[in-house]
Amino acid sequence: MNATSPCDDRPLRPEPPALTRRQVLRTGGALAAAAGVGMVATPTATAEPDPFAHGVASGDPLPDGVLLWTRVTPTPEAQPGSGRGPEVTVSWEVAPDETFTAVVAHGSVRTGPQRDHTVKVDVTDLAPDTWYWYRFRYGDAVSPVGRTRTAPAADAAVTRLRMGVVSCANWQAGHFAAYRQLADRDDLDLVLHLGDYLYEYGVPSDGSAVREHDPAVEMITLADYRRRHAQYKTDPHLAALHARVPFVATWDDHESANNAWSGGAENHTEPDEGTWAERRAASQQAYAEWMPVRYEPGGRLYRRFGFGTLAELSMLDLRTYRSKQVAHPFDRDQHDPDRTIAGEEQLRWLIDGLVTSSAQWKLIGNSVMIAPVRFPSTLSTRELHALTGLIGPIEGIPYNVDQWDGYTADRATVFSALRDHGIQDTVFLTGDIHSGWACELPANPLTYPLNRNSVGVELVCTSVTSDNLDDILGVRPRTLSLAVEAAIKVSNPHVKYLDFDSHGYSVLEVSPSAVHMDWYALDDRTDPESSARRVMSYRVAAGTQRVTRTEEVLR
Repeated sequence: MNATSPCDDRPLRPEPPALTRRQVLRTGGALAAAAGVGMVATPTATAEPDPFAHGVASGDPLPDGVLLWTRVTPTPEAQPGSGRGPEVTVSWEVAPDETFTAVVAHGSVRTGPQRDHTVKVDVTDLAPDTWYWYRFRYGDAVSPVGRTRTAPAADAAVTRLRMGVVSCANWQAGHFAAYRQLADRDDLDLVLHLGDYLYEYGVPSDGSAVREHDPAVEMITLADYRRRHAQYKTDPHLAALHARVPFVATWDDHESANNAWSGGAENHTEPDEGTWAERRAASQQAYAEWMPVRYEPGGRLYRRFGFGTLAELSMLDLRTYRSKQVAHPFDRDQHDPDRTIAGEEQLRWLIDGLVTSSAQWKLIGNSVMIAPVRFPSTLSTRELHALTGLIGPIEGIPYNVDQWDGYTADRATVFSALRDHGIQDTVFLTGDIHSGWACELPANPLTYPLNRNSVGVELVCTSVTSDNLDDILGVRPRTLSLAVEAAIKVSNPHVKYLDFDSHGYSVLEVSPSAVHMDWYALDDRTDPESSARRVMSYRVAAGTQRVTRTEEVLR
């Protein structure tokens, strides 16, 4: 039953059978032992390889199916990015129990160097709202066992959907303990990854990397992107999380190059680094090969998922179609209606989906912030410089023209549609900015909060490891940043929560009565076994378009 289906606009929940992280790591023990932390096989490796050294993953759950992924290393020379090695057959099987006593789906696929020996299987004809286990075989080798879940039927009265929310995981900035914390939980239906799954940068010359990228250079070629994806897949905490729950992911800029747009990127130089078209094609091909997403080069990444009558999730691609960023906030072109962040077709798809959705909650996977943000003039030069380094923009202006603030016509179109059609319970879920935020979305910021004209809310997760304000300033967390956060909230009364310092993850729950997010902060991003603590929780009551702080914690 190996079927390939399009990115369906089709649409998780009773408690899952118990499966501890210990079980996940036991079944994937060969992976962790082979990979270690910060180690990756290079194209010159000659040792006998672990055929499944890059683990297993699943993603894009539908009511009747889910996408399965792995990568096989059939021979020592068939290393990621090498373009070498034979074509081989890999078999797969799916069962409703981890002992595979009753296999319900199975098949085999061919793979080879043309797709870097990666395997993607779109399994169909599964039962909705059901936990499944899966594994792959190559010869006598058996992969780690993965667990996944299908979405509920479109008409199911779902009472709870719970997900981990993450973004911005820079290998060189620390370890992925945030992924380990999520893999430890027994309550997640999926993980929402909002972009910057990996970073393009080379190894810094100052020795500041906690662990070094492979390859050591900035990734530009297809081989570079493949090797970098392969390295990230060897992280044992990321591997454990992938093996535990399905991912729904989109890209932001660092999957290709910093501040990417349709015709180039801030971190791309022609002709020294080749053409942008060639580099972007290489990055997108590697992403399609190495990620559990229903995307192939030349197709579209934006797509929609349903979770019964409770929620609909629209995942956006805000890099492929966007116009070039303006140079500064005083450039009138930021208001030009011909400039776009989403592209005309995707913007129409988003609005049409919001208008016609029958789900109670409209969730939007949004890689860069949509809430308007102005920086106050009371900040010091040092603080402004640090903010510029953290969230943009270009040429030292303390204002982020890389997010929706730099594309005001598209934002106005979305906000007007929400207001004019009376669309309720819209929640933008965002990453990118290496900080935690809870915001209301004013139709007109100039009259807010006098008329409280919020058309939705935005909840922003912090970075897994990537630098934030205290890292850039070189100060202790929760010291200087407190004054900066307070000043920004005064200048932006729709911003209710802001944390510029923490690294970690969020947990989001959707229920008929509310959307609830908990923010968790790691104690030390450089510690692979770091603990985490909850630092804040906010709640969005149904029908309110408001965020409210709560002391309740998702258990």
